[in-house]
Amino acid sequence: MTQRLTALLAPGRTRALAGFALAAVVLFAVAPVLLSPFRLGLLAKFLCLAMVAVGIGLAWGRGGLLTLGQGVYFGLGAYVMAMHLKLADAGPGGVPDFMSLYGTGEVPWWWEPMRSPVATVALVILVPALLAGVLGWAVFTRRVRGAYFAILSQALAAAFAILLVGQQQTTGGTNGLNGFRSFFGYDLADPVNQRMLYLVAAGVLLAMVLVARQLMVSRFGELLVAVRDAEDRVRFLGYDPAVAKTTVYVVAAVMAAVGGALFVPVVGIVSPADVGVVPSIGFLVGVAIGGRATLLGPVLGAIAVSWAQTSISEQFPSGWIYFQGALFVGVVAFLPGGLASLLGRRRRRGRGDAAPAPEEPETTAPPSPVPAGAHTGRTAQGRQP
Repeated sequence: MTQRLTALLAPGRTRALAGFALAAVVLFAVAPVLLSPFRLGLLAKFLCLAMVAVGIGLAWGRGGLLTLGQGVYFGLGAYVMAMHLKLADAGPGGVPDFMSLYGTGEVPWWWEPMRSPVATVALVILVPALLAGVLGWAVFTRRVRGAYFAILSQALAAAFAILLVGQQQTTGGTNGLNGFRSFFGYDLADPVNQRMLYLVAAGVLLAMVLVARQLMVSRFGELLVAVRDAEDRVRFLGYDPAVAKTTVYVVAAVMAAVGGALFVPVVGIVSPADVGVVPSIGFLVGVAIGGRATLLGPVLGAIAVSWAQTSISEQFPSGWIYFQGALFVGVVAFLPGGLASLLGRRRRRGRGDAAPAPEEPETTAPPSPVPAGAHTGRTAQGRQP
């Protein structure tokens, strides 16, 4: 009992619980009271994007995987949910409106499973997990890493966006899917349901943060750090780095897909512009600015960058992309640990000022069964024989 209480009151765990409680109070009590319905809807959108950042923080911050193609998994979750919403609005056996306008008026066979809400939720998780598992295993077993993996993932995002643009009759092409009227039977035009969506997004984000923290403090998290810092040494110790990398890549993909699935009813549209190369880099920018190796850094960075994008775009519509690029380059060049590293430096400096670290006591080495100098060609006194 005493050991459990001591573990529960450990400084690291106490800070984590305090931060989680503060975030819950802000998201569930403060924000709904202080923000207007429009701003609350914007915050719900930012929370969906922050879900992608949580997965990137795990894969990049802990596993060293520079994932430049998370827009693929975000888009998979978003389009699966959008297909369900369009079919639900069309009614039992109905055809979505854009298919009657641009296509043959028939629903493709691969759309049919999305008529079921249960199958939709399952596919939001299984489709990205399967794709990430197959791709990750194929890449990591061949020891592709570093910039090569980053370029490969970015090329995947570009190919996915191009594929969506060419599917005018089945995915809406460049216009995407929009005009949703309901979400699992709830009217999306009702302000009460819009607030409910915000609360759902906030709850899912907090759950993802808890999962991420559990993975970070577990033995799997320690293995990820070891793979990131010394992959060859981990392989020599008998572990397969490909398994660890593939696992964290799948977890990041599922988190991105869930964020995309909630993004659709919150925003009301999904298009190739939301899943291509530029959005994928945007996800990475938020994580880099917040601090990829920390727990809350990616979340706060993603929300801050999304808020800045909305605010700056209102004043300078064409200047945001340049500001985003300069911000990313500046953080990577001068603050690699992100803004969260500033807090860590201040905390360490404060501890150093308050109580300097004591000097290590001198220790006496135990007598060795091997005579001194036996392997070096010197005597115990250090002179040549």
